[in-house]
Amino acid sequence: MYRLKRQSYERGEKMIEVTLNGAKKNFGFKNVLDDFDLEATTGERIALIGPNGCGKTTIFKIIVGEEKLDSGIVTTRKGASIGFLSQMPPKVPDDYTVKDLLLKDFQKLFEVEKKMRECEQKLATISPDKMDSILTSYGKLQDYFQEMGGYEIDEKVSKICNGFKISDEMLSRTFNTLSGGEKTIVNLASLIISNPDILLLDEPTNHLDIDTLEWFEHFLTSYKGTIIISSHDRYFLDKVATKTIFIDKGKADVYHGNYTYYLQESERRALAEFEEYKNQQKQIEAMKNTVKKLREWGTQGDNPRFFRRAACIERRLEKMEMLDRPETKKTLPLDFEIQGRSGKDVLVVDDLGLVAGDKVLLDGAEMSLRYGEKVCLMGKNGAGKSTFIKAVLDPNSDFICQGEIKIGSRVSIGYIPQEIKFENENATVLDVARKAFDGTETHLRASLAKFLFYGENVFKRVGSLSGGEKVRLKLFELIQKKANLLLLDEPTNHIDIDTKEMLEEALREYEGTLFFISHDRYFINQLAERIENIEEQHFVNYLGNYDYYKEQKSKTLSLYNDTNLKGRK
Repeated sequence: MYRLKRQSYERGEKMIEVTLNGAKKNFGFKNVLDDFDLEATTGERIALIGPNGCGKTTIFKIIVGEEKLDSGIVTTRKGASIGFLSQMPPKVPDDYTVKDLLLKDFQKLFEVEKKMRECEQKLATISPDKMDSILTSYGKLQDYFQEMGGYEIDEKVSKICNGFKISDEMLSRTFNTLSGGEKTIVNLASLIISNPDILLLDEPTNHLDIDTLEWFEHFLTSYKGTIIISSHDRYFLDKVATKTIFIDKGKADVYHGNYTYYLQESERRALAEFEEYKNQQKQIEAMKNTVKKLREWGTQGDNPRFFRRAACIERRLEKMEMLDRPETKKTLPLDFEIQGRSGKDVLVVDDLGLVAGDKVLLDGAEMSLRYGEKVCLMGKNGAGKSTFIKAVLDPNSDFICQGEIKIGSRVSIGYIPQEIKFENENATVLDVARKAFDGTETHLRASLAKFLFYGENVFKRVGSLSGGEKVRLKLFELIQKKANLLLLDEPTNHIDIDTKEMLEEALREYEGTLFFISHDRYFINQLAERIENIEEQHFVNYLGNYDYYKEQKSKTLSLYNDTNLKGRK
């Protein structure tokens, strides 16, 4: 079965792997899915996009059988194996190691291998008259082991572990002692190693650094099976997706291309729909005017023919399928005003040494930031990006061991940390907003409503808010401050694509200075005029966005390889 299935993949045959037809799912008063249709064929890589709460995770749970449809049909190809990366890590025994989890799907093969070793021992000691029977059994075991990829297990596991940067030390650790991010990476690696026919990935890029992301993208583009992905990482979706499904009011809008294609095509469709709506409205208005004139003429001339023609047009109007006015996207009022500009030199870093515990992060580092620049700070995980931002906020910080960070004149700073916390986690949204807002209670409630905090939501405790809600509230606070320097540490974490695009648009219009940390390559491309990358404990400057930075790094690596090759010759 395994061999036949793989042969069909290699021949490029297209089979329907997953189907949802007329799917309906209701949670309380909310229709999450309403006549939702999906068809995934062999080798397709489908991106599911839409605002938080639109039903992406629910679709995955329906496919794997964790949720039941209220009505409609869900089918998967008979015999197809399914792998599901949930946002929640699996529950395993306390003594379960990372290696145990990675190899959990190969237990049957390991049993076969054990029987092969037993046969080998018997062959060394058994009498010649019984050897044929043992050889026959050994041959069958060996064929099965080879057919199921037993001889490639070590190579496959090593390749995946290298790609996801899972060290030998991590392999021996118990899974339950890992951090949330480490658990996600190990769970994803385990899923990839199992090589399922259908791969369901719910936010797979969380906790992956850029190097790992690029390796993962390359891996997925050569994957033989079918992949369905939910992600807010637009750069990742551009690289991987061959089809995009936008979930709108429980229904599927299908676009046969990646995320950028979806953006272009959805705009074209929206313009076409609005044009069609306007044309129908003109037609309706013209028909109503004709009816009115016919009735007037009928009354003036006492001619029933005019009334009959008017009635005929009215019947046509009644039978006409009225088009709804196309809805525009909800927008947040993100308008980052500044109250007075700073001096030309906003930030100057001179011979800076930065330490965290026993680790030296920067040594003799230099950098400057000028008024109005939009600069992204990049570097590998643990390179010291967030620590540097904290040192900027507190130039007398214990992190600084040498040199100095000079803040320019008239600089006012607005800051969003990577992990958003509030001074009092028991305070309500209204309490926190009231401290930042200068205006009446009525205006405050109206402003909060624009940030999607309305009704009873304003009385939520800030400690219980979701990641996206915390970001929205922090953005509300930031806007009230009217700072001329924004320091943003991973600002796109926890927010959906629509909110990211609103934030990008607002920051493009921002007249002050922007200095931000991000792993979101699409976000960096949209905003960064230059990149400061932490390399070997120094800041290295790249005058461009992420694509430019990547191109320069590629050229440097190519030159390094060429030099080494010539040296060996």
